Amino acid sequence: MSLEIKKGECIGLLGRNGCGKSTLVKLLAGVYPTDTGYVNIQGSTMLMNLGVGMSHELTARENVYVSGSVLGLKIKEIDAIFDEIISFAELEGFVDTKIKFFSSGMVARLGFSIAVKAGADIMFLDEIFAVGDAKFQEKAVKVFESSWIQGRTVVLVSHSMDVIRKYCNRAAFMKKGELVFVGETEQAIDLYMKDNK
Repeated sequence: MSLEIKKGECIGLLGRNGCGKSTLVKLLAGVYPTDTGYVNIQGSTMLMNLGVGMSHELTARENVYVSGSVLGLKIKEIDAIFDEIISFAELEGFVDTKIKFFSSGMVARLGFSIAVKAGADIMFLDEIFAVGDAKFQEKAVKVFESSWIQGRTVVLVSHSMDVIRKYCNRAAFMKKGELVFVGETEQAIDLYMKDNK
C-alpha cells in the first residue's frame, strides 16, 4: 500500500474489525517494524490505543516520564506539566500505582492526557472516543475540538461515521489487509457501509 498524509491533516481510517487498521496504525507509529517497504515520519508521534507503548510494569508517574522522554521532552519540561497530566487524567490517587492495576479506561485517560499535554506533532487515535466513561469521552471531544488539534497531524481510527464526518477532511478504507481507497470522506464511508451489509 502507498499512503501520504500531509502535515496538519486529519485523516480517517475505516474498515471492518480484523481488516488491519490497528496494525497499520502501529506500523505508522513505529510500534511494529516493517517487513518490506518503508515508513517515513517527520515529527514526534503518539499512539493512543488503550495505553499501547506504556509499560504496565511501571507506575503512572514512571510512564509519564518515559512517554514524555520518547516525545522529546527534557526532565524539567516533564516536571513542569506532570501535575497537569495527572489532573487531566483524573489519576491523582494513583500516581505511584503500576498501571497493570488500572482499568482500561484509566490507562486510556493517562495516554490521552500525556499526548495532549506533551504535545506530539502526529497523533494516531485508535477508537479514542470509545474508551473511558461518558465524562472522559466528553472531555476528550472538547480537547479534540479546541485549538489543540490545529497544526497537528491526526490519523483517526473509528467505527463512528459521525466522528469521521465531523473531523476528517479525507478518509481511507481498508479491506482484508489492503488499502482499497484513499480520498473523499463520504466516498470512504459509502464503501465502508456497503462492506457492512
